[in-house]
Amino acid sequence: MSASLQTGPKGAAPGLIPAPRDAVITGLAAFGLLLCAAVLLTRGSYLGLALLAVTATLGAIFLAVEFGYTSSYRAWLGKGDGSNLAAGLLVAAIAAILIVPMGEIADGYNGLVSPVGVPVLGGAALFGIGMQLANGCGSGCLYKAGGGSPSLLIALPLFCAGGLLGSLAFPALQALPAIPPLGLGDLLGPWWGLAATLAIIGGMIAILLRHGPRPSTVKTSAAIAIGILAALVFLISGQPWGVTMGLTVWGAKIATTLGLDLSHTTFWNWDGPKGALQNSILASDSSLADIGMLLGAAMLAGWRGSFRNQSWPGFRVALAAAIGGLLMGFGARLSFGCNIGALVGGIASGSLHGLAWFLAAIPGSLIGMRLRPLFGLARV
Repeated sequence: MSASLQTGPKGAAPGLIPAPRDAVITGLAAFGLLLCAAVLLTRGSYLGLALLAVTATLGAIFLAVEFGYTSSYRAWLGKGDGSNLAAGLLVAAIAAILIVPMGEIADGYNGLVSPVGVPVLGGAALFGIGMQLANGCGSGCLYKAGGGSPSLLIALPLFCAGGLLGSLAFPALQALPAIPPLGLGDLLGPWWGLAATLAIIGGMIAILLRHGPRPSTVKTSAAIAIGILAALVFLISGQPWGVTMGLTVWGAKIATTLGLDLSHTTFWNWDGPKGALQNSILASDSSLADIGMLLGAAMLAGWRGSFRNQSWPGFRVALAAAIGGLLMGFGARLSFGCNIGALVGGIASGSLHGLAWFLAAIPGSLIGMRLRPLFGLARV
């Protein structure tokens, strides 16, 4: 039997020896991870090395079980099946066990508690539209692009460009009236805040599962593992796991390489973004986490032979991916994140912002679902 027949795409019997092209992809992904690890070690960044390992594992788990949020919204809104979205919220519940109390009592640790205003609601709605057109959200862009999905390989750079555009609009829009940041830990203290957060998440899960099936054992197990790893990201970095700021940094670095001067812009003169732009892409926790997730997924995809049967989409599907990526990047920057950073990270921090983001992403997803057939995509 030839090596090309010993491993196959999902549904085929996996073998031990990948086909030549898959072996190259696996090797390149492994080399990328080792190179990043070596750079981090030379800088004495042991926490960075730990973050790279954790997020590479996250990328592999997401790809292995196709754990995602985009199709979960469609299944719930279109068919009444909230099981996978409930599994996504289970991630937040597990991460909250560490994030809410440590955000209150431990120095150097902060939850994601953000204001709620028009930019957040509008940005989350735009994100909802975009993820349905692109067939992936922030984490989906990373693990599916790493897995060789042509549509998400199109969406990913447009996500970065959208994030850059959002960063330019962000300061002016944040001046609009908004509800100040409100976290349950701040309001009730670390332990009652945690209890209230878990109760809210439990109520949301109960609503999602009220008329539909329960999450599968595989998805439940994956959610538990992802929740634990998300808590580890918080323990390592001091803040909840986020995806979109790293992609925005990538977009800004590419733009500056091409000659765009961002030094006069408000957003890129703030301490955090300015430092991320000036330093290596390995110096930003969000950027490093994105690299880990992308390469972790690519390693598994190469080993599984996922690249072999990939074909580039037609024009309409490619256009949907490009538009979706742009909308997601722009919307995420206005609303402080995506399904990982804003929804999971926000809710796991006991933040009103996380709940508001979720509620705004629902109508956005409904609009995106209505638009999908125009691009040759199934509505549900």
